[in-house]
Amino acid sequence: MEQGGTWWKAVFYGLPVSEVVLMGCCLYRLTAPFMERKKGALRAGMAYVLVMGGIYVLSLRLEGLSLRRMMGALAVFLVMCRTDRRNYGQKAFLVQTFFSLHRFAGAVAEMVYDNLYYFIGNTDYATAHPDLSFALYVGVCGIYLAAELLFMGVSVWFILRTYVYRDTGMSKKELFVLMTPSFLGVTGYWAIWHYRNFYIAEIQRNSDFYDMLSLFYYIVAMVTIVAVIALYQSIKAGQEERMQNKLLAVQVEDIRRHIAQVENLYQDIRGLRHDMANHIATLEGLYEVDRAEEAKAYGTQLKNALSQTTGQLKSGNPVTDVILLGVKKEAEKRGIAFQSAFYYPTGSHVDAFDISVVLNNALQNALENAAESEKEDGKTYIRIRSYRRNNAYMIEVRNSFPGTVQWDAPNGLPVTSKGKKDSQSHGYGLANIRRVAGKYSGDIAVDIREGEFCLNIMLMME
Repeated sequence: MEQGGTWWKAVFYGLPVSEVVLMGCCLYRLTAPFMERKKGALRAGMAYVLVMGGIYVLSLRLEGLSLRRMMGALAVFLVMCRTDRRNYGQKAFLVQTFFSLHRFAGAVAEMVYDNLYYFIGNTDYATAHPDLSFALYVGVCGIYLAAELLFMGVSVWFILRTYVYRDTGMSKKELFVLMTPSFLGVTGYWAIWHYRNFYIAEIQRNSDFYDMLSLFYYIVAMVTIVAVIALYQSIKAGQEERMQNKLLAVQVEDIRRHIAQVENLYQDIRGLRHDMANHIATLEGLYEVDRAEEAKAYGTQLKNALSQTTGQLKSGNPVTDVILLGVKKEAEKRGIAFQSAFYYPTGSHVDAFDISVVLNNALQNALENAAESEKEDGKTYIRIRSYRRNNAYMIEVRNSFPGTVQWDAPNGLPVTSKGKKDSQSHGYGLANIRRVAGKYSGDIAVDIREGEFCLNIMLMME
């Protein structure tokens, strides 16, 4: 078949288009696990195909491949951000990584193509059968696409296998560290690519030695990118483990505080029970001598003492009663006004221990903030209430708050900043509340107004 014919041109122009489509599939596969919906990853892959394919089909003569890839990367990034407005740093890293790996995989496939075509094309059999040149060309083009797809597919597979904490935020420092290997690798790629093209143009053939060095460089660059991701994820795993340990420590402290509250209540009740026989005897004596008014007054005093011991807070569950009573007493000692309209969600599947974790953490944070407010202007209060809204059980805790807030970017929770030594435990307390809320398909929201800290906790009943 004559070179330059219709079929030659069809393969020549169809190869880049096929390459763009295959790489678009690889991009979809890479980004799908990181997007809130797979539809976003599909749109990113389609944006890549349309932009890169459009540049080629329209024969836009931009300044080399670099500007074309930059346009494609920008289009993909914008589509991803438009579809899923979270974790923009991670999206920038994924786009940079994909285009870097694409360069390396394409360079390796190109070396395979050049060397294989040169080797087979110069054999005696190929020289004696020029009619097979088109078949050779088609076969080598297929091997080129297969090699590029193989290297890209393996790289994407390793990244997805390594990248475990996909929903975790990425700071600017982390983004810089993770993108550095790709940037340095691409810089070396351009140096090798220009030298190789110059060498082939001058010598009219490849250099096996430099091709081997180039192949080694590309493979090392791809492995380095994956290795840095694996290292980053191991660091994240360590951070996650430390976070879980700290959350466990906070939970153990909650249990210790709860036990202490129950013990104090038990001591008060035992003391009252010890004196109950004497109280009854006194009342009987007063009634026997017909001193009803004194007996009534004595009974009122006894009722008040019993009320102070058992508490006037009736939330519908003894566990939450004890917690609320303990916080109320602590607030009264500190001169903090305490108001409660909290009611336990009876008849629901919510566990009392989970509610105790929420109340302990939320109210202890409120006590700390209100205590700081007392130092500022003396106006201190804690208000807690609960209510049902359709299928959602809502807990709202408000307290006076004079301080400022710093937001912890990775988990999106505030950490109070008032020079307190326990500001970090405050953040872990909120994380513990969020963990419990997540168990019931809920979440927390923090609203900080002038002089007030408001924490809203939502638990789904079904």
